[in-house]
Amino acid sequence: MPGDMLSRRLPLRRLPKTEWERQEPSWRGARPGLIEGALKRALARPSGNWFVLAASTQIRPGRPFGRMVAGTELVAWRTRDGAVHVAPGACPHLGAPLCRGAVHQDRLVCRWHGLSLGPEGFPGWSPFPAHDDGVLVWVRLDAAGGEEPLPAPVVPERPETVRALAAVETLAGRCEPEDVVANRLDPWHGSWFHPYSFVDLRVVEAPEEGVADSADRFVVDVSFRVAGRFGVPVRAEFRCPEPRTVVMRILRGEGTGSVVETHATPLGVDRQGVPRTAVVEATIAASDRPGFTAARRVAPLVRPVMRFAARRLWRDDLAYAERRYVLRSSGRWPS
Repeated sequence: MPGDMLSRRLPLRRLPKTEWERQEPSWRGARPGLIEGALKRALARPSGNWFVLAASTQIRPGRPFGRMVAGTELVAWRTRDGAVHVAPGACPHLGAPLCRGAVHQDRLVCRWHGLSLGPEGFPGWSPFPAHDDGVLVWVRLDAAGGEEPLPAPVVPERPETVRALAAVETLAGRCEPEDVVANRLDPWHGSWFHPYSFVDLRVVEAPEEGVADSADRFVVDVSFRVAGRFGVPVRAEFRCPEPRTVVMRILRGEGTGSVVETHATPLGVDRQGVPRTAVVEATIAASDRPGFTAARRVAPLVRPVMRFAARRLWRDDLAYAERRYVLRSSGRWPS
């Protein structure tokens, strides 16, 4: 089979043999001021007080879903028309947890005394604006956000749903959202800290102070390791469309247009007063290859693999984000 035909059918490439300790050091490029500048610009962008609550698939018909967001106890449920509703998680009667209640005829029913609650609200209990984008569910908390409200969240551009495969993984750590975002705005650590996933990562474009929003991005050339010395080379960019989201988009190579969205949602504080943040990572993959169409047909088998890859990376990166928070909060963060 001619080489170009094989290339079109098989995205895998044999990667050059490398040794971890013989990589080109990347610390000179990863200038603290450059990363902090990108973080500062990201944190200044408007969110409209919207926070990612959960994956769309986590809020299923017939059962309530509960989560803390920004110190606010929330309950979400889905009505038979597919709409998602989000409201305070404590029953307005005697404070029972509504996430342990039931959904009957599109209404929340508290298991403590049977109070039935609906989207129209109840004295002392008013639902929050909610948005289901098909991959993630968002909630608008104006008191927590403190910004000018927006009618809808800033949802990144994604591949068309009909040709995409999406998977969402959620982890939580003891840090603040900015520590998660800062981690993603340091692409230089990829092949040093995650050699099991990234090979030969090179940052080819980085934003300097005063850059316009349209050019405020990091661009990298990298190979995603699949197995052994086989991987998939791509060019990708990292952007922050709002203060708690970093989007990695493939610009060239296999899966062009695919995105990985990293959303950092503040949960509240733990018993020691340390903030906790959820990392909600949505991978929306797309490809024109025939094999990808087959993968979409067996999506229930593929999604766990996609979630595992995200979980493996963020298990490591959350440890660093937690360390960044400890250093910042104790005044030991490098200036």
